[in-house]
Amino acid sequence: MHSPWYKQFWPWFLIAIPLASFGMGFLILHLATNTTDSLVVDDYYKEGKVINARLDKIEQARKKGIKTTLLINDGSIALTFTSGMPRDGQALKLSFYHVTLKARDVSLLLSQDAKGVYRGFTEAPLDGKWKISVMPVDESWKIQQTVTLPHSGEFIFNP
Repeated sequence: MHSPWYKQFWPWFLIAIPLASFGMGFLILHLATNTTDSLVVDDYYKEGKVINARLDKIEQARKKGIKTTLLINDGSIALTFTSGMPRDGQALKLSFYHVTLKARDVSLLLSQDAKGVYRGFTEAPLDGKWKISVMPVDESWKIQQTVTLPHSGEFIFNP
């Protein structure tokens, strides 16, 4: 004599597959509607104009002949100009933009020491792939580069 269908394994297994699919579908739908994607830009036209302005600032750095080296060691940052050093000695803005996680972005000011080296410090963890940019406070020029940290030694950091 056979036991009833609800006491056997295979009917429940076959019922569980579509139920699990519906459950996962509802979970994905919930996550898609209730979370935001920080990498999506709403206004592409405005973002395009900003990109053109950034390219003009990079071109200004090339015209001034700015060439630097950047050393990052356990949060201590040293930027040395090999050519095109600003004469006014104003502070420089150094920004680290994480390539995928906006919450990890870091900006800091570098001030010039007596030897002409621009120094700063950050306690933020700087591991992974970063887009780094340097510009003066008046934002008249800009240098940017994509790097992977940690890195031993100096980066040649030119426009």
